[in-house]
Amino acid sequence: MIEASDRRFQELLGEFDNLQTLRKTLGLTQENIGEKMGKKQVSVAQLEKRSDFLLSTLRQYVEALGGELELVVKFKDKRPARLAGFGSGVVAETPRRKTTKSRRIAKAA
Repeated sequence: MIEASDRRFQELLGEFDNLQTLRKTLGLTQENIGEKMGKKQVSVAQLEKRSDFLLSTLRQYVEALGGELELVVKFKDKRPARLAGFGSGVVAETPRRKTTKSRRIAKAA
């Protein structure tokens, strides 16, 4: 049997308009999150005010909350699609352009 407080907590976890509200609902402080992310409290405060950041940063924040990030794309009249690899710590490496011998010589000069 689910207690009333557990039910309310589950309702509150439904939808949030910002990271700060989510963190506070979980009873965590910016200091708690900063320690887990290896950042200072002020950095967490700045992060929570932003509306645009890297998925890797969001993943790190969510994991510091004790959660796991999933990225789901919703379409009208279609089933939602879960994107694997995004937010999972997997980073696609950008291929480096080969430097030609003539470029290296020009840079050295």
